[in-house]
Amino acid sequence: MSGRRWRNPKCNGKLPPGSMGFPLLGETLQFFAPNTSSDIPPFVRNRMDRYGPIFRTSLVGRPLIVSTDPDLNYYIFQEEGQLFQSWYPDTFTEIFGRQNVGSLHGFMYKYLKNMVLHLFGPESLRKMIPEVEAVANQRLRQWSSQNSVELKDNTASMIFHLTAKKLISYDSENSSENLRENFVAFIQGLISFPLNVPGTAYNKCLQGRKRAMRMLKNMLQERRANPRKQQIDFFDFVLEELEKDGTLLTEEIALDLMFVLLFASFETTSLAITAAIKFLLNNPHVLEELMAEHEGILKRRENAHSGLTWEEYKSMTFTFQFINETARLANIVPGIFRKALRDIQFKGYTIPAGWAVMVCPPAVHLNPEKYVDPLAFNPWRWEKSELKGASKHFMAFGGGMRFCVGTDFTKVQMAVFLHCLVTKYRFKAIKGGNIVRTPGLQFPDGFDVQIMEK
Repeated sequence: MSGRRWRNPKCNGKLPPGSMGFPLLGETLQFFAPNTSSDIPPFVRNRMDRYGPIFRTSLVGRPLIVSTDPDLNYYIFQEEGQLFQSWYPDTFTEIFGRQNVGSLHGFMYKYLKNMVLHLFGPESLRKMIPEVEAVANQRLRQWSSQNSVELKDNTASMIFHLTAKKLISYDSENSSENLRENFVAFIQGLISFPLNVPGTAYNKCLQGRKRAMRMLKNMLQERRANPRKQQIDFFDFVLEELEKDGTLLTEEIALDLMFVLLFASFETTSLAITAAIKFLLNNPHVLEELMAEHEGILKRRENAHSGLTWEEYKSMTFTFQFINETARLANIVPGIFRKALRDIQFKGYTIPAGWAVMVCPPAVHLNPEKYVDPLAFNPWRWEKSELKGASKHFMAFGGGMRFCVGTDFTKVQMAVFLHCLVTKYRFKAIKGGNIVRTPGLQFPDGFDVQIMEK
């Protein structure tokens, strides 16, 4: 393709402004540049200033429209399955599997979503509270006997332990192979330049996936050979589905689903908890309010030593405001991808059929027209807002029919962990705490804390 044709793609109408960068490479290198600010990623910010809220670019050989416009974002989520469908770059599909839940559409997607709700629906979560509390207490006790703990890694290990037990009855202490190690290798290459050559982060990522998938496949086959009488974990539920006549489920889809659930639950939640602790350390008045709410829960109990109840969890008004504000500012998912199924006209622009579209949550969450002083951490801004799902101005957990099914599971884990932490411990930062962001995920950089019993 000639450079001129690359720079000026054909379109039945008017393309949004922007630059397509170099042929094939596009603007991929600028997109992947690390970012240490907590503001809108410079790649997006610079182009918003230059071209406005909707612009075009090209990443890894794909033409792409980036939307920081709340109306267009909302429209994209509402028209899922009609005008747009979920799409991720080939590198993601390579990593998460061809049959992963993000790449499936329509009926198949709804079917898998209902399966996951079986695991993360309100009934299951209600029963899970004592277990989440026991794990949080046990880990915090352990950490308080150490001089310091690296927060991101330790919370990831805690959540992985809990999730792997729920999903596949995997017990890290009594297993010969370390399943989580494979995921750690996988994460380091997840948002890296897609060069599959030995030694590169991307190659290590694919190797990590291969090892984790092999372990999951072995577990599945072992289970199939020795089925259990009653359902104990998600694997049992999956096996039952696989055995049904005319089932839609295949072993490949089941394994990809397990892989994505294990990854998504511990990686995103541990980032959110790490960011939450960082915000508490930087905002003592917020910590005071949070402690007051949780100590109030203990005071109202007849028996001070009884465990957290579902009713107590539901009463944590300020905690939920705090979690929303953490999710708004942490921007753990900096881009949500879709693909246009046909030519779409919007605000005078044309999005051509087949083009990818990236919704940019940070630009929405840090919009000064919607959020006063957007970079300030202020949980009180959520007072009186009935925010259960997504809105035009808040999409930390996605939106539309693909609103994240694990959202409530994440909130339970965060709220219960915070309850155990602020009622029994004091904590201070030892070193680090900068958040290094990449366009995919952020890694709080060597954030060590000391946790002490009160």
